[in-house]
Amino acid sequence: METVVIVIHLMVVLALVLVVLLQRSEGGALGIGGGGGGGLMSSRGTANILTRATAILAVAFFATSLTLSLIAQNQDSPASILDAGPAATDGAVVPTDSGTDNGTGGILDSLKQQSQPSGPQVPAAQ
Repeated sequence: METVVIVIHLMVVLALVLVVLLQRSEGGALGIGGGGGGGLMSSRGTANILTRATAILAVAFFATSLTLSLIAQNQDSPASILDAGPAATDGAVVPTDSGTDNGTGGILDSLKQQSQPSGPQVPAAQ
């Protein structure tokens, strides 16, 4: 379901960008828009079609954005990344229960246990 909505969302985004770029510039700041030549987009009817298409695509963009946010909200995910266990590493043994009162053994507890030195140690300077 999520993949279908994402694909529709991307198609709407591309169509919206294309329709906005096709519209005739009305600003006189650069002096390049609104020339008197009979170009491709010179009729008033075409401008109305592009304006309506922009409005329809904008509504579709907001609808797919809201749908994607609702889908993401309803998925099962941990409340915090600190509550999730660490990913599998290169052979390091990470205990799952650290003896805390809630018994979850979050990432902070596993990092505390990994901070214990392991392997050969450099002797202290004399």
